[in-house]
Amino acid sequence: MIVLGLTGSIGMGKSTAGKMFREAGVAVHDSDEAVHRLYAGAAAPLVEAAFPGTTVDGVVDRAALGKLVFGDPVALKKLEAIVHPLVRADADEFLARQRAAGARLAVLDIPLLFETGGRDRVDKVAVVSAPAEVQRERVLARPGMTAERFEAILAKQVPDAEKRRLADYVIDTRRDFDVTRARIGEIIADLTGEKTAASDG
Repeated sequence: MIVLGLTGSIGMGKSTAGKMFREAGVAVHDSDEAVHRLYAGAAAPLVEAAFPGTTVDGVVDRAALGKLVFGDPVALKKLEAIVHPLVRADADEFLARQRAAGARLAVLDIPLLFETGGRDRVDKVAVVSAPAEVQRERVLARPGMTAERFEAILAKQVPDAEKRRLADYVIDTRRDFDVTRARIGEIIADLTGEKTAASDG
């Protein structure tokens, strides 16, 4: 089974690309979705112990936690030390299920794949990318997002140009969905030798 890492900087269209892989019949493990589940499960008591007052009824209050860790590198490292191993274990279980089911391809959607040394966990990497002005417009349209916060997030991420250089595949999301869907179909066909409806255009 081939494991494809799907990544890209904030606002580049990774969630949309992940959805399109699923629509094409490829199982996708979404790290962000896994964190949501873990915050309502195994991670909650660990987070509460490290950051008292950040859970409500056994579920992590993301807003309360964000206020404590955003802009505090030490607190962020502490949180990552709790969450990252749990997300990795969740992903490993997902891959084991896909292998047992006989899947030829599975996708790990990892937002900070290059930043967290995740390249060794996957066989190939697909990076979603769009021009900087498109990225900025998308991100600043998000509720609660400010230019300052956007710049702070960007500063912690490997630059888009470097991600594209390191990638095996680049998915350009500036165009309409059909073009993106076709590109994803091409990638699936290349990795599995199987054509999809999307790759046929």
